[in-house]
Amino acid sequence: MAVTLSNADKALKTFYLDAVAEQLNLKINPLLAAIKMTSEDVWGKEVRKLAVYGMNGGVGAGTEDGNLPESYGNNYEQFVSTLKNLYGTIEISDKAVRASENNAGAFVSLLNAEMEGLLKASSFNFGRMLYGDGTGKLGAVSAIANGVFTLDSVKNVIEGMTVDFRTSAGAAISGAAARRILKVDRTNKKITVSGSTLTATEVPVGSIVTVQGSYNNEITGLGAIFGSGATLYGLTRADHSWLTPYKKAGVGDISETVIQTALDTIEENSGAAVNFIVCSWGVRRALQKLFATNNRNIDTATLSGGYIAMSYNGIPIVADRFCPDGTMYLLNTDDFTLNQLCDWQWIEAEDGKVLKQIAGKPVYTATLVKYAELICARPIGQGMLSGITEA
Repeated sequence: MAVTLSNADKALKTFYLDAVAEQLNLKINPLLAAIKMTSEDVWGKEVRKLAVYGMNGGVGAGTEDGNLPESYGNNYEQFVSTLKNLYGTIEISDKAVRASENNAGAFVSLLNAEMEGLLKASSFNFGRMLYGDGTGKLGAVSAIANGVFTLDSVKNVIEGMTVDFRTSAGAAISGAAARRILKVDRTNKKITVSGSTLTATEVPVGSIVTVQGSYNNEITGLGAIFGSGATLYGLTRADHSWLTPYKKAGVGDISETVIQTALDTIEENSGAAVNFIVCSWGVRRALQKLFATNNRNIDTATLSGGYIAMSYNGIPIVADRFCPDGTMYLLNTDDFTLNQLCDWQWIEAEDGKVLKQIAGKPVYTATLVKYAELICARPIGQGMLSGITEA
């Protein structure tokens, strides 16, 4: 059977969609796999979720014939946040289609390669967003010389990524948008980008690097939940102490006492226990060293998505490349939901096709989309240890 764009279109909608959606939901990140995905609390373009805090006030003790306790119900506040637009795009050239039109196997290999590339890019970007603050910030410029940028961190960048440079306040910089990262020097924290050479006058020290078009458009990740922002989900932190999670900075050498103190405090403050720990790779090595020094067996746990993790007192510990250096998050994943308008879907044209020609180019493109937002219903039930000495 001759390969046609119509056949490819059908394959993307019937065969690839379910498989790719499962991979994106369960296989790209162990933390994301542990978070419930739901269409509840989605109203139009927003997530509006009732958050319960404190406790019911209608309890008390009394005399045998005295008045019963006054009736006071639960305390509620409404979280409001905009659904974020998450995209993943593939491209297939007309030349590649024609070269494989008489070879179904070659065309399947072409589609497989494109989808694997999409999964790899999505794994990087969506995994990164989980730890971000919603701004899309990848790093800050600390120096620039001969068009080469030194960043405070290159943890969130990779070759091939297309980025924008913005001022420290987030304003767009003329001529510094849609630059593709050509090279990453991870040892010296330097990146080289495409296009004309940019100078320190155009992109001054302190400028930030963001994913193209993504500034302030990403999901509300752990960076925002544990951040110092005055508001969270439309509520003022100063007026709602339960919006502030447990945080301990400057930990230094990690110890079981530090971890257990954090776990105990979180449970005491929130009434619920931590069930998931995530840390940087260096912190995981420090934990392994600690357990070995104390002659403690390293237990393991199998997580959703098939991930294998070490554990502490039955709580899985996962190392993630995007977790900030020297940091450990202690989370209750039952408090998190990824609220979505729908699961991953192809954007379809009016004729129902997902593969569309790019205007003026011999290239066809297809785009996956999900409209979603990460919500933490009980920030006080989460914790963070930072400034941990890595091994």
